[in-house]
Amino acid sequence: MITQRRQAGVRKMQVYKGKSVFGGIVIGRIHVYGKREKQVKCEKTPDPQAEIMRYRKASETAMEQLGRLCEKALREAGKSGAAIFEIHRMMLEDGDYRDSVESIIASQSVTAEYAVARTADNFAGMFASMEDGYMRGRAADVKDVSERLLSVLQGIEEEGIRAKEPVIIVADDLAPSETVQLDKDRVLSFVTAHGSLNSHTAILARTMGIPALVDAGLPLDETVDGMLGIVDGAGGMIYIDPDEETLTGMRKAREAEKEKIELLQTLKGRENVTLDGQSILLYANIGNIEDLAMALRNDAGGIGLFRSEFIYLERDHFPTEEEQFRIYRTVAETMGKKRVIIRTLDIGADKQCDYFQMEKEENPALGCRAIRICLTRPDIFKTQLRALFRASVYGEMAVMYPMITSLKEIRRIREIVEEVKQELDAQGMAYGNPEQGIMIETPAAAIISDLLAREVDFFSIGTNDLIQYLLAVDRQNPALDEFRDIHHPAILRMISLVVENAHKAGIWTGICGELGADPELTREFLAMGVDELSVSPGRILPLRKIILETDVSEYKKNRPKNW
Repeated sequence: MITQRRQAGVRKMQVYKGKSVFGGIVIGRIHVYGKREKQVKCEKTPDPQAEIMRYRKASETAMEQLGRLCEKALREAGKSGAAIFEIHRMMLEDGDYRDSVESIIASQSVTAEYAVARTADNFAGMFASMEDGYMRGRAADVKDVSERLLSVLQGIEEEGIRAKEPVIIVADDLAPSETVQLDKDRVLSFVTAHGSLNSHTAILARTMGIPALVDAGLPLDETVDGMLGIVDGAGGMIYIDPDEETLTGMRKAREAEKEKIELLQTLKGRENVTLDGQSILLYANIGNIEDLAMALRNDAGGIGLFRSEFIYLERDHFPTEEEQFRIYRTVAETMGKKRVIIRTLDIGADKQCDYFQMEKEENPALGCRAIRICLTRPDIFKTQLRALFRASVYGEMAVMYPMITSLKEIRRIREIVEEVKQELDAQGMAYGNPEQGIMIETPAAAIISDLLAREVDFFSIGTNDLIQYLLAVDRQNPALDEFRDIHHPAILRMISLVVENAHKAGIWTGICGELGADPELTREFLAMGVDELSVSPGRILPLRKIILETDVSEYKKNRPKNW
């Protein structure tokens, strides 16, 4: 909280600062979203078997509810959003979770409600104590799934918003399922007192385009419920019962923001060329074919990163060659002559698939992930490569390999690619000859980028992991945000080195990490000679505006010397 002024019983404006999830300014009434308390007591039962059957029946009902939520998330947030509820469904079916509940019922002769509550506490505590940030985040998922089971067992209907007009939702925290259940037509924004920027809820909010703040630390009582509120998503502020000066100022800011958005639409169709004639490509990052519409709507010049791992994350089995082929072909055909860069499987670290049956690792970020899985399990890799090369006939497709650290890896990839081509030739199946590039996201790859550049067609710098490894800061740990300096000179110097080495070898270089969308660095990337920026679709036109207004030669004369 920044300000909470009261004087002689007269209500004064309250101002709270949170972490920005999604930008935008909204003005409306505040609705405190309170969860109905589920009282669970340790009650004995004379018939444990009947309680076990109650639990199993409740699990079936909860699975049906999650199925409906999954469909809703698919419509509103795409497959990456729906994948969250597939995770919840897998948790419900998890043998360890189920065995714990049924064992507590049978051994202690207690009700199903008590056994679910005990299991939730035990499992959430276990996840919360883990060092890995991603696994700690699963504690919230366990609680969400367990709360759903308790609601079914206690006959409590799923809650919604009962407000008659669109409102600003304020809550202690929102589970992913609660976020998706919100009626977007009746929600202007949401603000949580707690929560993390890396939570599934935050990811959903960005995908759904709901202005939001987390960890704002505001009260959840009559002092805010029903009051007029202003959420400044970009500034990370919420104003409660704003004074006339603030209200007038924010209304003007909202109108200016609307005009800015409308003005940006006039940039569609313009080439990304600076005042002094330097051009750069602006591509979109997407996670599924549903995101293609957003990329085209924002005038993306191509797809710079198609995260193929979501094809795996949304399933409970390995996707077949034909399943993958259909998806890749659709992307290629939809984009026509525009380049589509598909990243091969990037499972591991914070993206886990149970059916991969990976060994538990003490430090997953440094473990068996991405290309390391592909090279140690070539059967999975070959299936994807066959689908990719077959689909490349239908458009301007490129293939990109993540987490490269050595020449040895590239040469092994090349051997496997040749094996795949020979197999396709033997079967008489048509395939193309897509560009093949690598992601530069490890310091090792950046340092030997002069050697790697001779072996591939292009580089794409993955700044999210590169920053993590360069600064030794866990990207999944919000407690380290203050140490994650994304403008650190080491990062910028390393990007510059990679671009320079690529150009010496005659190949192009792009940036596909979040840093590519940072407007404070756009001119610097132009000065470095970066050939392509791949960002979320909504960032394309704002970056184009900066590019069109930039004179690179003038910028170079005054660029920061510490970079």
